[in-house]
This record gives sequence, structure tokens and C-alpha cells, in this order.
Amino acid sequence: MKKLALALMLFAQPMLAQEPAPSPNEIVDQAKPEEWKRIAAEDLLVMTLAPVAEGKPREVVIQLMPAPFSQGWVDNVRLLALSGYYDGLAVIRVQDNYVTQWGDPAEEEADAKPLPDGLKVMEEGEYTVAYAPDIMAYLLTPNGKRSTVQSVEPLPPMVGTPTKFSDAYAHAVAFAGGFPVAAIFEIAKDSVNGKPVRRPKSIWPVHCYGMVGVARGMSPNTGDGSSIYTVIGHAPRHLDRNIALVGRVIEGMEHLSSLPRGKGPLGFYAEEEMNKRTPILSVKLASELQQIPQPAFEYLSTESETFAKYAAARANRRDPFFIHPANGADICNIPVPVRRVPSE
Repeated sequence: MKKLALALMLFAQPMLAQEPAPSPNEIVDQAKPEEWKRIAAEDLLVMTLAPVAEGKPREVVIQLMPAPFSQGWVDNVRLLALSGYYDGLAVIRVQDNYVTQWGDPAEEEADAKPLPDGLKVMEEGEYTVAYAPDIMAYLLTPNGKRSTVQSVEPLPPMVGTPTKFSDAYAHAVAFAGGFPVAAIFEIAKDSVNGKPVRRPKSIWPVHCYGMVGVARGMSPNTGDGSSIYTVIGHAPRHLDRNIALVGRVIEGMEHLSSLPRGKGPLGFYAEEEMNKRTPILSVKLASELQQIPQPAFEYLSTESETFAKYAAARANRRDPFFIHPANGADICNIPVPVRRVPSE
């Protein structure tokens, strides 16, 4: 009897053994060349900060927000960069677990650097955009990955355990043009058969780590792009739909997140710590840089098969270190992979 039990145990062991699942990074490494999308040079901002004490240079690269989001503000940022407005400004605020902000360090308005002509003035309604079928391919909902247009009937039972993407700030989240976005639903009539359907009503980009936004004053001021911030802490999603997001940092984030924190209100540098301000040598569009080759980057298409596998792996880590798969993910916990590539 003991021999039989031992034989059964030995027989069962290979059945219980499982190959370790690949990590998210290993999945990305297997992406096909055609699944990567080149970022246009005119959509890249290259910010050069004053070097550290040892003389090591500090460069930050920002990818600007794609259409249809925040385009008035993005146009302003391009104009400000082309005019050289940002050159010679400084990091003026670093609030722990919140944002790093840069702009004109002048204390008096009379000493402020003149703004270029032609800056646009945007309305608060432009923080969001109306839904259109070509903006995004799918939604990530509490019931898993779904079509952007859904029946109002109860959802059919799903096979297996779905990966959940619940959100405390919106009805659903998604990726559009490689950026994280959120949406609220409305009930409308299907254009084909006239039946009621649930579809996104408005869509907006969301405040994840590294996202870049336009600082503003009190409403109805919406900001002109002359002062900009990036998120350096836990995603402040309460800012969504309240401030314009214009892009994200894709390289050099460590140069902004590791700066000394300000002791003044909201992390602005107090009078006695003005020496902590980090000077900005220049902010240029990559397309305007004289250096050859120009910096070039690609992002993993958020509509690709590899990205779907990568997102599922981020939500359910099954590689050797993890014990319990989470069975869900916050939109900000699925950063879109970006890589530097040789210029052509």
C-alpha cells in the first residue's frame, strides 16, 4: 500500500509543476517590430537642466499629448518652446509625493519674462473630449476588457476569472494613442438597430506618475503653458478634468523626482532656500535640435497583442517572485512601455 502511495505521489508531481510565467518586461521584450510605434520628433520636448555638481548633464524627454486631447495647450507648449521662452527658467516647486513644477522664477510681475504672441486661451470644457469611435479601441471595465459600446442588458457570464480594471474616478478606463484615459458613460440609441446602448460620453487623460500638466490659477483660468508640472508621487486622480494634461516624461524622470523638496506652502521654495531652484538651460522640440542624430523613441502600441498580454501580466503577476496574483490593476499601474531607438 505504501509503495502504491509513493508511486502515485511521484506520478502526480510533474502534473503539479508549472513553468514560471514570463514577467511583464519579458513579454515586452518579445514584441514584434511592427507593434512599436515611432513618436514624431515634433511631439518630443527635450529639457536640459543645469548639470549636477560633478558636471554630469541632466536631460528630460517629454512626449506631448496626441490628438484629440488638450491640443490648444499642446500648441501653446510647442510655441513657447520654439520661441525659447522656457530657456533660463527654473524648477520653482517640488512637493513631496505630489508634483515638480517649473516656470518663471521672477518674484515681481514686472520682472517676468515676456510671453510670445499667439498663445491660445482654452475653455474648461476642453479638459475632456466627446466620444468618437476612432479615439480608442476598447475599454477596461470592472468586468474586464470590453467594447467601447455595450448593451444595456445584463452582461453575460464570463468564462473563467476576468481581470478587473475598476476605477474610483470614472465608469471605465482605456488607452488612447498610447496614453491612459478615463471615460464616463451615457445611454444612447444604437445607430444600426435603434436599441439602447451604453457608450462613453466624454473622455479625458488621467494623472498617473510622470504625466505632465499645465499649472493654472483659480477658475476660470485654464493656464497657458508657461508653467508646467509633472507628477512625482501617487497618482493624484482628483486633478483629472480640472487641469490640462499635455504629455508625459518618457526619459530622465529621475532628474525631476529626486530634487530637494521645497519647505514653503505647496512645496514652493521658501525665500531662504532659493539656491535649491534648479536652472533650466533649454527646452527644445526634438525636431529643432541641431544635434545629429536627434533623439528618437517608440512606444508599444496599446492595440497590439503583446500589449494585451503585458497588461494582463501587470494585473496578474505569476512570475516566480509573486505568491498571489492580484486579479486586477489600476490604470496607472499599467505604464505604456517606451524605448529609445537609433535615429534614421
